[in-house]
Amino acid sequence: MNARSCASKMAHGLALFLLLAFTLLPAAWAKEGGDQYPNGAENWFAGSVPPPGHYYVNYFGVYTGNLKDGSGHNALFDGSTPSVNATFNAFRYVEMTHLRLFGADYGVHVIVPLVYQSVDMGGTASETNTGDITINPFILGWHHPQWHAVAGLDIFVPTGYYDRNDARTSIGAHYTGFDPLFGVSYMPKSGWEASVKLMYDLKTTNGATQYHSGQEFHTDYAAGQHIGNWMAGATGYFVQQTTDDTQNGVSVPAAPGLYDAGRRGRVLAIGPSFGYVNRSHVVFMADWQHETLVQNRFGGDKCWFKIILPVDALFHSGAR
Repeated sequence: MNARSCASKMAHGLALFLLLAFTLLPAAWAKEGGDQYPNGAENWFAGSVPPPGHYYVNYFGVYTGNLKDGSGHNALFDGSTPSVNATFNAFRYVEMTHLRLFGADYGVHVIVPLVYQSVDMGGTASETNTGDITINPFILGWHHPQWHAVAGLDIFVPTGYYDRNDARTSIGAHYTGFDPLFGVSYMPKSGWEASVKLMYDLKTTNGATQYHSGQEFHTDYAAGQHIGNWMAGATGYFVQQTTDDTQNGVSVPAAPGLYDAGRRGRVLAIGPSFGYVNRSHVVFMADWQHETLVQNRFGGDKCWFKIILPVDALFHSGAR
């Protein structure tokens, strides 16, 4: 997927989302063995929480990918390569309070996503439905002149649509996940920024299948330059599964041509990113992230459009 096809895909996906938004509830993007956290979502300002107040963040994007085997080649299932196409929108509410703990600002957030997903695996099936909600009751943010840091605990609640008989239509993961996180942003007066968000994903067992997805280390990152109200650079993510997938307490055996024993996934993504901050402090960001070095999971391209709205500032501005 090149930049032009990415933009075309986003435009088509946006039209689809606007059509669906009037008839469907928000939904999610994860399924068993997949990602409950939307890797690559937090890049610029990844270690810097906003000042006390209320914020709305909207994430809209598209993803296309093919299943890769343990050697990074296209996997084969019934003679063809499984593929996925997804269009998603996530609604996030953030509240940073005036309460301070351990010298840090304290806040909370909740994320409710919506996904249209189409999977071809020996036949195509699609689903549009609600997915796993993310809550974080414990966000701490520290600020210094050039350095900023954040710590917290994302909790993935298994609220998403799940069909144990057809993984192609399962958008929710059907298990609870816990993701402790630490982010840091370096933003000197020169206008350069380097940000990274480090996470470690712990998952419970899927009670319907007794399948337990392995633990994962994953990180989002950004590096670039702020020029006036604009920003430009590179963003991406890295995921490395650190323990085996198991079922009924036993490591998942290898499936030749599909995945290795234990099904430990890996992916590195990188791509261009641009952003703009208007006079009302509304932030607009656009990213294209290409996945490479993929093993035992889907690999492809992800395109994002993200908006951060400072609700209090906009309300007071509109009141004047």
